Amino acid sequence: MSGRKILATAALAILVAPLSADAQPPTKVYRIGVLTSTTVSLSLEAFRRGLGDLGYIEGKNITIEFRSADGKLDRLPELAAELVRLKVDVIVGSSNPAIIALKQATREIPIVMAVVGDPVGAGFIQSLARPGGNITGLSNIAEELSGKRLQLLKEINPRISRVAVFRNPTIPTHAVLWKETEAAATALGIRLIPLDFRGPDEFESLFGVAVRERAEALIVLPEPIGLARRKQIVDLAAKNRLPGMYPFGEYADAGGLIAYGPNSADLWRRGAIFVDKILKGAKPADLPVEQPTKFELVVNLKTAKALGLKIPQSILVRADRVIE
Repeated sequence: MSGRKILATAALAILVAPLSADAQPPTKVYRIGVLTSTTVSLSLEAFRRGLGDLGYIEGKNITIEFRSADGKLDRLPELAAELVRLKVDVIVGSSNPAIIALKQATREIPIVMAVVGDPVGAGFIQSLARPGGNITGLSNIAEELSGKRLQLLKEINPRISRVAVFRNPTIPTHAVLWKETEAAATALGIRLIPLDFRGPDEFESLFGVAVRERAEALIVLPEPIGLARRKQIVDLAAKNRLPGMYPFGEYADAGGLIAYGPNSADLWRRGAIFVDKILKGAKPADLPVEQPTKFELVVNLKTAKALGLKIPQSILVRADRVIE
């Protein structure tokens, strides 16, 4: 090859090299905010797995900014504002108080609900089919849950006639859940004993009320403070020898007798699908809100033994998990 040809080839290589580099732009790294009222590690692991299944890898094409109030709900507005200042691309929120804080903090950044109750009644969205605004995702409300929870307690002990119900009057959905529980209790011949709380410092005294009112079992309605302090609640239930029915499997893992409700990990996994759609250009206003499709019945046989209860085989064969 002549010297002139060598020079021409070298010049062409210099010109082509930057063009090749330009043809492969660096991968965009999305910032995903996560705001929770309390930390539930299994749910967050499910969310990360869901993102991974869709091709998102932390440190490569996404970063996750995680913030938790650890049961201190008054911190949520500050944490929501912090995520907005970080200019994340989308925020995933878990619990009604978290979504309230996020809704007040931004009307522009897309918000995905992971585990919330009655988003229409709470004013988060216009309708399940067409949410409107910047919020979409999943609801953990499903019909007949209250009735099924009472039926399971009655199946464990057919003589139960008085059941205490832990409810939080600051959670709007609890008014709806209370009415559903009342209707189911009437049909089953059960008298309900309402135990209202606004913070964990009231739990011990409320268990005292339940004992004085001769409650024979306990139901805890779904909300973030109870979930954050689930170990305290199940320990007090054990101390007062009250069989407890709980809304999430995490309570049974902490020592609660029985739990029945939507599978939180599944809701978080499906939340990753909403995040993917939004990052690819979908508008929250056009993404219908979805309801639970997977429910979990968890029975803790160690707790049953400690309470002197025999769990019927009819329940054990239906259980998704049995803790022995």
